[in-house]
Amino acid sequence: MLCRDVGRTCHDPRVTTPIEDYAVLSNCRSAALVSAAGSVDWLCLPRYDSASMFGALLGDESHGSWSLRPADPEARATRRYDGDTFVLVTRWETSTGIADVYDAMPVDEGVDAVIRRVVGVSGAVDFVSEVRLRFDYARAVPWVRQVGTGGAHAILAVAGPDAVILRGPHLIAVDTAHRGLWTTAAGRSVDSVLAWGPSWQDPPEPFDVEAALERTREWWAAWADRVQAVGEHAALVTRSLMVLRALTHSETGGIVAAATTSLPEAFGGSRNWDYRYVWLRDAALTLSAYIEHGYLDAAHRWRNWLLRAIAGDPADVQIMYGIAGERDLPEREITSLPGYGGASPVRLGNGAVDQYQADVIGEVMVALEAARDAGVEETTFSWSLQRALLDQLVHWVDRPDLGIWEMRGDPHFFTHSRAMVWAAFDRGIRAVEEGGREGEVDTWRRLRDGVRAEIDARGVHAGGWFTQHFETDEVDASLLVLPQVGFCAYDDPRMLATVARMEQTLMPDGWLLRYRTTGVDGLSGDEHPFLACSFWLVGQYAHSGRRDDAVALMRRLSAVANDLGLLSEEYDPTSGRQAGNTPQALSHLALVGAADALEKTRPHPAG
Repeated sequence: MLCRDVGRTCHDPRVTTPIEDYAVLSNCRSAALVSAAGSVDWLCLPRYDSASMFGALLGDESHGSWSLRPADPEARATRRYDGDTFVLVTRWETSTGIADVYDAMPVDEGVDAVIRRVVGVSGAVDFVSEVRLRFDYARAVPWVRQVGTGGAHAILAVAGPDAVILRGPHLIAVDTAHRGLWTTAAGRSVDSVLAWGPSWQDPPEPFDVEAALERTREWWAAWADRVQAVGEHAALVTRSLMVLRALTHSETGGIVAAATTSLPEAFGGSRNWDYRYVWLRDAALTLSAYIEHGYLDAAHRWRNWLLRAIAGDPADVQIMYGIAGERDLPEREITSLPGYGGASPVRLGNGAVDQYQADVIGEVMVALEAARDAGVEETTFSWSLQRALLDQLVHWVDRPDLGIWEMRGDPHFFTHSRAMVWAAFDRGIRAVEEGGREGEVDTWRRLRDGVRAEIDARGVHAGGWFTQHFETDEVDASLLVLPQVGFCAYDDPRMLATVARMEQTLMPDGWLLRYRTTGVDGLSGDEHPFLACSFWLVGQYAHSGRRDDAVALMRRLSAVANDLGLLSEEYDPTSGRQAGNTPQALSHLALVGAADALEKTRPHPAG
């Protein structure tokens, strides 16, 4: 069963809430997902990658949820963010009155909490709050007790290392949940605040909810106010950059790929991965989007994160790390959560941590050059790191890899990967020749030119298009990156032929697939079109003289965003549903890049 009407939301635990029906809250340390029906179905505290305490997203309400909504099953909801913030406002209309629910995660340091404020607008509305706390991915039902004093109501839940205190209306135990009912009249506010802390310490102290909400609004509004976005898609660009900030840890600087784990790429399938970690590639691309829009402070923070994360022997560099730079991210499957709509397995960690992906050093070098060009001062330490990465790439230059899409089959010489190896050496050469740095430029030039010759000889099909890897005639959407990094021009005949081939083989329904899943990825099943790739195609169209096609595709893609401007990883055009982990950094940063391409190629009136 699916619940699709946001205006008349379903309240049935058997219903699988569509991914696009979720809003995200963030304090830039973690994130929560709130359904259009008013249920917090995903929350991990204190970090994005902590174990869930509300896990209904990957099961049902018995796996942890916090529902707050009118008692009237016919209540209708509309929602919005409170301006350019991540304070969610849900307006509930019932036969007896109207009330707003304000949901937020305070950005205050040291406060790991969710605020849910109910404000009466007119008449009177009966509300029900129903809380099911399930720590450790629903493997631990906590011990819960009443701890309110002096007329204040609170419950304290403890299990293992975790404790939360929930202050607000009186809640009573009902089976393994806690339930409260009250009436909100016009002009009246009722606050519920859930705060996390280590179980061996005293519960977090109460805080001024009004002040915390105001600081959170002001913080997000001030951050968003710096966005310089114009044109038809300015609002989506602003929201997308905000999503990237919402996925950037405020203390470590690590940028997670998404806020969730194991949302399926194909509904009911097994292509379910944990994205709550920092991929060097995705973070580098995010850094480029930040820089393009003037957020140089983000460049400083991420470069510092990078220096810490990959310190040591360059031979040990990984393609991904934990939020603070952790290296040990073993992939495992858990059975305590049955999966979104029954899609199993649910995975924690990610086996790609052990893969060799030859493009990653190139992504990092391209991003760090962009930072340098934007005015982020290079240090001796940061350049030494880049030299060390290039020195390692010298040793790996003839090594096949598993590619940008993290194939789980055999390694190949993927054309995109080889082009990013070219880009890595190219950026090193430019840093020496144009930036006055020191390095083995003769070696880098020889290898750079050799890789280019190799791609020209082995990575281009007789039909004139670039191929996915050197042993196939298939194309791959990652080839759209080649002109982005300067390997060739957007209107290079080989790129035009590659796009034509993509349109023939990767766009059966007008949306771009990453590649044809014909076994090269070593996985069973299929997947839906990958949103970032279609945004890349917008840029390719715009820069190669197909502006009308670019505008049309961008409008179709923009319509895929939910009512709050959020995008997941993939899109199923048949059912009109988002798929994969959400909100997805790569989708949002590709949206920003596509909008930028449209603005850069906009024709200007004569005179």
